[in-house]
Amino acid sequence: MTGAVSAQMPNPALHLNGEKPSRTKEQKEYDKEIDRAYQSATKKIPEQKKSDPWGDIRSASPAAAAKNKQQ
Repeated sequence: MTGAVSAQMPNPALHLNGEKPSRTKEQKEYDKEIDRAYQSATKKIPEQKKSDPWGDIRSASPAAAAKNKQQ
């Protein structure tokens, strides 16, 4: 009886104890480069103004309408 016994052999990519394999120095440097590139890209995005989808339908803000009723 011959056959593959890979099901009985531990999978090197599977860690049952929850530990992650340690990263090499090159991998850590690469991660830092990716993080720096991400940070610089997000800083280039202009600040978005808040949009009011119902702004065209409303005549005035509720606070302004309440002030007008009191006067």
